[in-house]
Amino acid sequence: MRLVSSARPAPGIAHLLAAARADGRRRVLGIAGGPGSGKSTLAASLAGPGVAVVGMDGWHLANSVLDRLGRRDRKGAPDTFDAAGYVAFLERVRSRETSVWAPEFRREVEESIAGALEVPPDALVVVTEGNYLLLDEPPWNGIRALLDEAWFVEPDEDVRRARLIARHEHHGRSHAEAVARADGSDAANARMIARTAHRADVVHRG
Repeated sequence: MRLVSSARPAPGIAHLLAAARADGRRRVLGIAGGPGSGKSTLAASLAGPGVAVVGMDGWHLANSVLDRLGRRDRKGAPDTFDAAGYVAFLERVRSRETSVWAPEFRREVEESIAGALEVPPDALVVVTEGNYLLLDEPPWNGIRALLDEAWFVEPDEDVRRARLIARHEHHGRSHAEAVARADGSDAANARMIARTAHRADVVHRG
């Protein structure tokens, strides 16, 4: 495991692109981290020619399903995702034969939109990010072997919490509601996710 401090720039993916061009085999990079860690921002910064970005959040179960299962108040916990479906996507996306379509989570409606993201055949690298990419329990534990490289984003805890509260407020929660969510289920999930950092190839502390 390699550490990258906040004083240095985030790692790049030129080596993954070069390897994919050399042998024609698509590479998959996974970026994990707790809620508000900045993994989505980092993933988006890597987008460009030959690179497709797909977030794990697209596999959120629908709110109506979470209501039926009694899990709506824990949305974001491991059992509120279609984890097996996400693993199947990663298995399929390793091939470059055809376009692969993926769902996209829209925070403005708190729901996923099916078939919103395309991974075209000419994508040399697929960057995927999410909370539980390194979780060592089934079916999540099937993900690590499907990643050519895994990064973990670990900012200062106060920074992570502040980002999270700001995000919740931006999407319509009151300050009190945002703090309750950040210090409640989000904090519990973050503690669980932090314990998976050792499974990453690179830990970015920024």
